[in-house]
Amino acid sequence: MNLIWVPLLPLLGCLIALLLGRYPRSMMALGTAILPAVALGITLSLWPQVMSGNYPVVTFDWVPLLSLQISFMLDGLSFMFTLLILGIGLLVILYARYYLSEADNAGRFFASLLLFMTAMLGVVLSANLIQLWFFWELTSVSSFLLISYWSHRSDARKGARMAMTITGAGGLALLAGLILIGEIVGSYDLRMVLSSGRLIAEHSLYPVIVVLVLAGAFTKSAQFPFHSWLPQAMAAPTPVSSYLHSATMVKAGIFLMARFYPVLSDTQLWFALVSLVGLTTLLVGAYTALFKHDLKGLLAYSTISHLGLITLLLGLDTELASIAAMFHVINHAVFKASLFMAAGIIDHESGSRDMRKLNGLFRYMPYTATLAMVAASSMAGVPLLNGFLSKEMLFAESLHQDTFGSLSWLIPLLVTVGGALAVAYSLRFVHDVFFNGEPIGLEKTPHEPPRYMRVPVEVLVILCLLVGILPDLIVGDLLVAVGASLMPAGVPDFSISIWHGFNLPLLMSFLAVLGGVALYRQRRHMFNFQARFTEIDPKLAFEQMIQNLVERARAVQLWLDNGSFQRYALWLMILAIVAMGLPMVNIPSARGSLEVTEIDLVVLGGALLMILASIATAMLSHHR
Repeated sequence: MNLIWVPLLPLLGCLIALLLGRYPRSMMALGTAILPAVALGITLSLWPQVMSGNYPVVTFDWVPLLSLQISFMLDGLSFMFTLLILGIGLLVILYARYYLSEADNAGRFFASLLLFMTAMLGVVLSANLIQLWFFWELTSVSSFLLISYWSHRSDARKGARMAMTITGAGGLALLAGLILIGEIVGSYDLRMVLSSGRLIAEHSLYPVIVVLVLAGAFTKSAQFPFHSWLPQAMAAPTPVSSYLHSATMVKAGIFLMARFYPVLSDTQLWFALVSLVGLTTLLVGAYTALFKHDLKGLLAYSTISHLGLITLLLGLDTELASIAAMFHVINHAVFKASLFMAAGIIDHESGSRDMRKLNGLFRYMPYTATLAMVAASSMAGVPLLNGFLSKEMLFAESLHQDTFGSLSWLIPLLVTVGGALAVAYSLRFVHDVFFNGEPIGLEKTPHEPPRYMRVPVEVLVILCLLVGILPDLIVGDLLVAVGASLMPAGVPDFSISIWHGFNLPLLMSFLAVLGGVALYRQRRHMFNFQARFTEIDPKLAFEQMIQNLVERARAVQLWLDNGSFQRYALWLMILAIVAMGLPMVNIPSARGSLEVTEIDLVVLGGALLMILASIATAMLSHHR
């Protein structure tokens, strides 16, 4: 029964945040954090049960006649995501206490944040497919509230609407896929579904299910070509961005793919589709990030790239690819949350996020700069940091797959290119912001933030170092537990260490670093090349698409509802004929010997009257 309190306590915390709205900011942040902290403690107390395979489950009847239940389960996969959601969520609450201004409604902000936390916990803990979808849609609604928090800004409103539209459409596709799975299995219980992989894979609707479920996952995790909503979500306050990009929202799509990995992944359709989309997203995001001048814009596209990396791993048919994917989920959450917080500090204390103005900040905020440089090095895959380990695992797994047959050699080549681009945009983040001359045209003189505003960044950067130096000690057991959820047949032996000898993955890492340095040194030529192409604003394109849909809908409405009685009568007759005619289609094959019946003069007369009335109606030009 303890498990039910994990999603319930943050939900109750929403009320506390609203009730403390008039109190000092420190008291409000502390009151908001208490219940999620208790939920984190409960989760950690359940760790021995998760490790033993005796997964905690709590179930309540909801609609027994429809076999619907409220059910939560904590296995290795959901345990890992719950730790990220609650742990990073608590750090975001502390960070937001110093980030928000006095003019901001902090009570509404913290309430929306905890509602979003509840939705994410519901997604990862749900043991019922319909319940999972309910929380899935709740993440879209609550993220809409967070992205549009500064509702007086047009970009916030438009960014929230774009995110809601794209992820909401994916949610409808996901619902259809989950219903099909439930109908095939005969139950919406997740545990029964996870044990019915062969039944689903052999069903004729399997390809439809894969496409529908992946549509939901790809839209939420910002995979190409659905990635454009994520950069527009940068209009949200930086605490929201750090949370959405690290442990929540986009990771919900990754979680969905991982959750159904044991059920849907054992086919060529899954591997080809997921790996191709992941590889494309990895390269598109990394290339675009290199040319962004806005700090949060660069980090947003780097997030897209790393999400593509994780998706690619889930699409590689190798023993440890899924383990490597979940390892990078942890690493990306840690270094990306710290980078967004560092970007927010820079914006907060200098008044700008434009890298063309932010130069030489190391002189003004050396401590923040050092923390940001360590996190950026992890993002680039520098040794002794956590990002290096999971990226090296990606290189190793890319060498062992045969997803595309004779063309499979392209995958290790292209992931090395993606690694080089990651080094290049990480170098740009560090060099252009903290070195490269003096600041240009800033609103105020940059300086270090309040002491406790840096604490969340410090905690995350220390984790980058600890996992990078002592990976087996810090995350080894956790990854084994996660692997048990992804591979019920058994987790292969593996070890994570900082040194595996001189091998091909290490050479690929070395080439990625050299290539990234070379790309950054030649960035002027690359910027000149990129300037030849017209940049498309995804937000404007989306708004134009919405306006076109509205105009087309209005045209159809006017065509149907134009005040013409004759047209209404015509449509009514056509629909009546179709409704009566469809059941008669199978009559020729079903009929037997029919007796000839006499003509009924009353029926014949009625039919003639109807025909004459229809002709007269059509001939009338006006109705008065």
